[in-house]
Amino acid sequence: MAAACTLAVAATLTPLGDCAHAQARATSRAQQTGQPRGRVQQGEARQARWTTPLDASGSCDASLRPTSGTTDGAAVRRIKDRGRLIVGVDQNSYLWGFRDPASGTFAGFDIDIVHAIAQDILGDPDAVQFLTVPTDQRIPAIQEHKVDMVVRTMTINCDRTRQVAFSTAYFTAGQQILVANGSTVSGFDDSLEHRTVCTADGSTGETKLRQDPHGATVLTVDNQLDCLVRLQLGLADAVFTDNALAAGQAAQDPSVRLVGQPVTQEPYGVAMNLGDSDLVRRVNSVLEAYRSGGTDSPWMRSYRHWLQADLPGIDGPPPPAYR
Repeated sequence: MAAACTLAVAATLTPLGDCAHAQARATSRAQQTGQPRGRVQQGEARQARWTTPLDASGSCDASLRPTSGTTDGAAVRRIKDRGRLIVGVDQNSYLWGFRDPASGTFAGFDIDIVHAIAQDILGDPDAVQFLTVPTDQRIPAIQEHKVDMVVRTMTINCDRTRQVAFSTAYFTAGQQILVANGSTVSGFDDSLEHRTVCTADGSTGETKLRQDPHGATVLTVDNQLDCLVRLQLGLADAVFTDNALAAGQAAQDPSVRLVGQPVTQEPYGVAMNLGDSDLVRRVNSVLEAYRSGGTDSPWMRSYRHWLQADLPGIDGPPPPAYR
């Protein structure tokens, strides 16, 4: 447990180096972390297919169509003139966006997408400046143009689409309960009564938990990994988070497990400023290529490398929805 706690560093909007964050794909995750591997039970963490609109009209689940042609808009020109892509990420979400302790570079499923975007726009997958952004600072960072985009397991929902623009979904997860082995909590149900449940401030998990706490006391922290530390220290009885993130936490600490079933659908998208429509279209073009190729697509290769062992049974990315 202590080893997992060491990853819970304070995450602020802080520059982490301009470029040259090469991926550590050739090293296995066990070698990268030195951590014992945990496992999410198959079925509990299976990816939900994105078949239901996020509101009654279906207006929230669709993004701008990919760029056709080669003309750059103002946002893409801004990035090219600067010579680097500025991206808000997490450095604590194992398997998704984390700093590899062996090499000091950033790695994970989200980071692979960042490198693909940088390659397309700038011709260099490492022309990236990473900024760590706490969960509740993702939208302000985008609105204030502190970052060009956030790639940080960020769920697309109707409230957020009024504040930032999203790409099409590149993954779908679901909110689920994570507990220590031996806990009597059975899921997102009345077994939470009189328990302390931890979730990230500003997350979709917090919204759901406040709507229906099942008699629990809600504890919020800046980042999801901080909840794992609270669980390990006995300061929380359960964690409510995306099962995709929980898979990474269980991989770090096999003394925790997911219980019950996912109770939401959480489509992850790349978030950008509402005024940067040309960048949204360009990112969607990148994602179209990223999904293409069937079992040999970049998406599937990244999934097999980072996620398949702990989120088994996923046969491909969610289909894109355009307006």
